[in-house]
Amino acid sequence: MISHRQGNAQRISALDERAEALHLKRDMGIADARAMHPSIDIVEADPEADRRLLEGLADWCDRYTPLVALDGADGLFLDVTGCTHLFGGERAMLDDILSRFFHQGFDVRAGLAPTPGAAWAAARFCGDRIVVSGEEEALLAPLPLAALRIAPETRASLESVGLRTAGAVMAAPRAPLARRFGATLLLRLDQALGRLDEAVSPRLPVAPLSVERHLAEPVTLTEDIERLVGLLATTLKSDLERRGEGARTLALLLFRVDGAVSRIALGTSRPMRDPRLIQKLFHERLAALEQDIDAGYGFDLVRLSVLAAAAFDMAQADLTGEVTDDGADIALFADRIRARLGEGAVLQPVAVESHLPERAVAIVPFSEAPRRTTPPKRPEKMQAPKTIFPPERPIRLFRAPEPIDVPATEMPEGPPLNFRWRRALYRVTRAEGPERIAAEWWRQAPDDAAASTRDYFRIEDAEGRRYWLYRQGLYGGSQAAPRWFMHGVFA
Repeated sequence: MISHRQGNAQRISALDERAEALHLKRDMGIADARAMHPSIDIVEADPEADRRLLEGLADWCDRYTPLVALDGADGLFLDVTGCTHLFGGERAMLDDILSRFFHQGFDVRAGLAPTPGAAWAAARFCGDRIVVSGEEEALLAPLPLAALRIAPETRASLESVGLRTAGAVMAAPRAPLARRFGATLLLRLDQALGRLDEAVSPRLPVAPLSVERHLAEPVTLTEDIERLVGLLATTLKSDLERRGEGARTLALLLFRVDGAVSRIALGTSRPMRDPRLIQKLFHERLAALEQDIDAGYGFDLVRLSVLAAAAFDMAQADLTGEVTDDGADIALFADRIRARLGEGAVLQPVAVESHLPERAVAIVPFSEAPRRTTPPKRPEKMQAPKTIFPPERPIRLFRAPEPIDVPATEMPEGPPLNFRWRRALYRVTRAEGPERIAAEWWRQAPDDAAASTRDYFRIEDAEGRRYWLYRQGLYGGSQAAPRWFMHGVFA
């Protein structure tokens, strides 16, 4: 038996058939149960472990339908609309589900009905039963009130006035029921009978495109899985071409014969639908996860899904039949590195609209970096060359400016004569500047404009090393004296 704490007492939360044969029941106190049978075995409940097990079973049920939802702590909803013919019909699918769960060691009750409420009642009160459309009322009529999925308080109130079955509730006038017991009672009744729709919310997003292959003989080798990925990607290519799209996020699902499911996902920096390239990416991903994937007795179902897609731009080939794309090789290289080492393995700097140097560039994953959608414009032949060069920037920019001590300057607004940085004194021989950089006006108050103004200098010391430092604040601009910072080095 399994126990859990309810209030200040330990009570039975679940029990097996042998415990039921001893006339023990759920919610019975553990002290009373031990008084009746001192030799019983009791295990403390672990809700987190039960939740993980239920989620694992939900992943395994993806082999029947992608619309799988959790139902409380011990149930699953499967929306199999349009899927039963793939398994030989409703009875064949239900028998296959029950048989596979039985061989995995689970005692499962299943029901199949046109509505979620009727299926829930059939599974929990009738066992293995298929309800045909129109038979929902006949199914529910003899069942207890718990088959309507209503609160225990409502059930107790209904039983106190003599309504002990669902059929008795259906035969009673609706208006008095709604006034006395609330609208939820009629809502659950109408949902079970199909008068109102009840949506099943899947726990995982449904992929817009998926292809799968059922295997007569389970596979265990990585080479066989990669070969199947190539075959599935070839099938997927035609669907992507018909939609004019390419895959941006792909997921490979490997269903093991004993119920375990391995889910492998990867992203692409560009829309992709070439089976050869998709196979290369999963080759890298499988190589990185080879130690983590346990094939066990083998995988009997392999599915390749497109979780996210984007418009696929066709490139024009030249007279030789080759397509010129300068960034394709770099994108494929980055995707393969990311597939093996993770999303953060390849980063790319992206310009940000900010005057401050430490804010002007952001480091983002390669797949999130913006891509040029139109080719750059070619300059006109008669256009005069530009004579204004952008200001020189250091090779290494510090993540955060470091404070330095400046004992003296040539003039109040001029460069320092020497400075102390990291406990070392440097003598300045050459200096260029200042280059004034101010923060964005919307980031600061008007009173702080002078204090946040920076004057940058390119400094060379006596040994030829070059630095990029700045003075923050203006002399006479505020009560606080200006401060000096080191922001980068040139070499």
